[in-house]
Amino acid sequence: NLCNFKCRMCGDMLSSSWEAEQRKHDMIDWSNPKNNWMKPEIKKQITAFQDSQIEQEFAKAVEEHRIEEVYWVGGEPLMYEQHWQYMKRIIDLGDGDKVYARYNTNLSRVKYRGICLYNDILDRLRDWQICASLDGTGKVGEYIRTGLDYESWLENFNGANQKRSSRRQLRIDFTLTTPGLFEVQAIQELAEKYEVDILAKVIFSFSPDIIMSPLALPRDMLQRHIQSLGTNTQVMQDVLDQCLNRPNFQEMFTAEYEQGLIKGKARIKHLEHIREDTFTFSDCLQGEIKEWYDAIPYQNNFK
Repeated sequence: NLCNFKCRMCGDMLSSSWEAEQRKHDMIDWSNPKNNWMKPEIKKQITAFQDSQIEQEFAKAVEEHRIEEVYWVGGEPLMYEQHWQYMKRIIDLGDGDKVYARYNTNLSRVKYRGICLYNDILDRLRDWQICASLDGTGKVGEYIRTGLDYESWLENFNGANQKRSSRRQLRIDFTLTTPGLFEVQAIQELAEKYEVDILAKVIFSFSPDIIMSPLALPRDMLQRHIQSLGTNTQVMQDVLDQCLNRPNFQEMFTAEYEQGLIKGKARIKHLEHIREDTFTFSDCLQGEIKEWYDAIPYQNNFK
């Protein structure tokens, strides 16, 4: 789960930064079995399994020239020392011209100890693909994905764009959130500028307190906003249609809906407090959706 970001729709199982924050602020419910993996004795076993079995199997395959395709995903794979070590080894062994590498990355790091992802790795592979995560531009994007430096992301994305030889090699991976409802046009314009495709999905949400999900919005409000958006890509239209065609939280969790909103706002405000945010969830919103969020009662009792 090694990752340098704390994206607000993510969590400790996929981000070591989230995990560290949870530990520091005593936010872990140790009575919940789903958190057993964070217990020291179990985490030690997981680490030993990764080091002694998983990584050793991969290292052996590299040395035996058996790698044909590798998918780097995280966490944040470009934070893994192993990524740089083994991809460089594949190339040094002369196997780069037979390897296809795929990445899902926040694109915050493209250089490590003198190795450049583009010049020293991708240029020397048979083929590659990067799905670069971005859920909003500017301050909104930086709020959603805590750790994002938007200007740095643009620089790194442009570097990849200059290296690609086909459209499918570089894509923007967009997760639709409530703040992201106001970024749909900006993401589409960015994709048009770089002539790349968008991969789009709705944030996962399984309870009515996930206000980061557009499904938390009242049905009529969500419908009005989505219908006001202009889309020029089928994939973006499809993800917006999903929001309209799926039950929203009020329909799925009728009895718990109002309390879910209160709990969800308390969580959002708690994270904003401990992360010392100067740009907030409310600042990401506009119009009646901002009024709706601001009107949710705030109870400063998040546990």
